[in-house]
Amino acid sequence: MSDERLIQGVGVSPGTGFGPAVVVRLDVPDVPNRFVTDAEIEGELARLQAAVEEVAKVLESLRERVRERAGREESHIFDAQIMMAKDADFLRGVEQLIRESRMSAETAYEFKALEIRNIWGGSGNTLLRDRLADLSAIHNRMLHRLLGWTEDELWAQPQDEQVIVVARELSPGLTVQLDRDHVVGLVSEEGTRTSHAAILAHSLGIPAVMGVVGALDRIKQGTTLLIDGQTGVVMLEPTRSEIERVRAQVSRRQKLELEFEAAVTQAAVTPDGVAITLMGNVDLPDEIIPAAKHDAHGVGLLRTEFLVTGRAALPTEDEQTDYFRRVSDSFPNHPVIVRSFDLGGDKFPAAFRAPPEANPFLGWRSIRVCLDHPEIFRPQLRAVLRAAFDRQIQLMLPLVTRVEEVIATREMVLEEALALARSGVRAAASVPVGVMIETPGAVLLADELAKHSAFFSVGTNDLVQYTLAVDRGNARLAERFTPFHPAIVRELKIVLDAGQRAGIQVSVCGEMASDPLAVVLLLGLGYRTLSVAPPALPFLKWVVRTIPVAVAARAAYAALDADRPSEVTRALREAMQEHFDPRMLDVLSALPRQTGAATLRL
Repeated sequence: MSDERLIQGVGVSPGTGFGPAVVVRLDVPDVPNRFVTDAEIEGELARLQAAVEEVAKVLESLRERVRERAGREESHIFDAQIMMAKDADFLRGVEQLIRESRMSAETAYEFKALEIRNIWGGSGNTLLRDRLADLSAIHNRMLHRLLGWTEDELWAQPQDEQVIVVARELSPGLTVQLDRDHVVGLVSEEGTRTSHAAILAHSLGIPAVMGVVGALDRIKQGTTLLIDGQTGVVMLEPTRSEIERVRAQVSRRQKLELEFEAAVTQAAVTPDGVAITLMGNVDLPDEIIPAAKHDAHGVGLLRTEFLVTGRAALPTEDEQTDYFRRVSDSFPNHPVIVRSFDLGGDKFPAAFRAPPEANPFLGWRSIRVCLDHPEIFRPQLRAVLRAAFDRQIQLMLPLVTRVEEVIATREMVLEEALALARSGVRAAASVPVGVMIETPGAVLLADELAKHSAFFSVGTNDLVQYTLAVDRGNARLAERFTPFHPAIVRELKIVLDAGQRAGIQVSVCGEMASDPLAVVLLLGLGYRTLSVAPPALPFLKWVVRTIPVAVAARAAYAALDADRPSEVTRALREAMQEHFDPRMLDVLSALPRQTGAATLRL
C-alpha cells in the first residue's frame, strides 16, 4: 500500500479512532474591503450590534453546555470570551471607523481586530499572548457572522455521529468541548506528549496524535480517518479490508484491556510481595470518578490551573474549598495532594496582570508568582486548610528551586491557620507541605529541600524539559524528549536517595509513570508510589503485579550504568521479557509506526 495516505505524528494518547474528520480552522477569514454610503451607516451599526448579541448568546450556550457536562469550574473558561465579545472600548473603536471612515461593519471590525492582535502579539507579554487565543476566537466568530458565513460548532455536530477533530492546535476553549461519546479521536499539527492538550486527551481516554505536520493541508472536511494514538499514525481513507484488520487488532487489545481491568480490584503488590501505592492525577473534574473507579489510592497530583485559566476573575476561597472537599470525598481515607497554582509560562489567567518576558518558561512562574502575590496565594492556602479540617489534604509546591520558597510557604500556612482559628473558622492547624522536583537545581538541592519538606513528588515532564533543554511543546524535538536519557535516570536516583535519607515519601507524578518500561525502571530504583492519569491505572497495576521488584532492580542498576537512552530501554525491555513478551505491547497499537518504507503491513 502506498504511504501517500499515511501521516506520521506523535502518539500522545493510546487507542484507535475511526470516523469522519471535523476540521476546525481558527484562521481569520479573508475580509474584503467594503465601504458604505452615509445612508447605510446606521444599518451597519445595527448589524454590528446584532452580531455581538448573537456571538455572546452562542458563548453563553456553550458555557452552559460545558457546565452541565463537566461542571461549573470548567465552564468559567468562557467568561473571559464573553467579556471580550462585549468589550465597550473595542466596540466604540469599531463604531467610530464605521461612522467616520464609512467602513462596512466587517471591514471596520477586522481593521480594529488586527490592530489589537498586532499590539498583543508583539508585546512579549505572557498574559496578552495567553489571551490572544481567546481574542482571535472571538474575532473569528464575529467576522463569520458579519460576512454571513455559517460556523459549525464542534458541540453542535450530530450527537449520534462519532468524529475525529483535526486542528492546528487544541486550545482550552476547544478541549473543554470534547465529549468522549462524540469525539473518538484528535489530530493536531502542534503539540507533544506532555502538552496540556495531550495530558487532557489522555485523561479523558480519547486517542490522540499530535505533531502531525501538514494535517490541515492534507485532511479535508469529512475525510475518513483511522488514527492510532499509540504509534502516532494517521491513515486517510482506509479501505474496508484495512479497517477489518485494525478491528481485529483492536479486538485483541480489548481482551488485554479486560485482563488489565480485572487487576483493578486486586492489590497493587509485586510477585515478590512489595506493595506499591497507585494514585491518580486529576486535571479536570471529569477525571475524579474514573480515578476512583480504577481504585486510585488518592490523588497524587490535583492540578488547580483550570480554576483560573481563561476566567474573567480569580476563583474565590469558598470555590476552592468546595472543590478540594469534593475531590477528597471521592477518596475516603486516602490523601489528596493539591498542587498550588502553577501560573506562568502559558498559564496566566485573564484576570491577572503579568509583566512581559523574553522567556516565560524560565521566568516568573509557579511558586515565584504565588509568593510575590500573596493576595492570590493566601486564599488558596486558606482553602486547603479549611478542606483539610476533616480530610487528608496535602499541599505541593511546583517549580521549587530554593529552600527559602518552602520555608516562606510554610510560614504563610501557619499564619493563615492561626487567622482562621482566631476567626472561629473550622480548619486544620497545618497541612503537610511537599515539593515537586522539576529542575536540575532542585535535584542537586534535594538533601536540603528534604529537611523542610513533608514529601517529594517528581514531575518528570518538566524535569526532562529542563534537564535536556528540550521544549516539551516542540513537535520537532519529540524524539529528543525522553525520560530514558541517562541523566534523567541518575536524577531520579539522586532524588529518591535524598528523600529516603530524610525519611520522607518520594513519588513520581509525571507522564513517565504510565509507560510500562518506565514503571520497571521506577520500581527498580526503589520508587513505591506512582501517580498517573486515570485511564492508565488498570494497565499500571497489571504491570506492577507482573514484574518482581528484584528483576526490576537488576534492570535499574544496568540503566544507571548506561550512557545512552537506547541502552537504558534495552536493559528494561530485557527485564520485562522475563515475565511477559514485550511484543504484547504492540497489540496496544493498531497501526505500526511509519518508518519510511513504501508499504505498511497491517
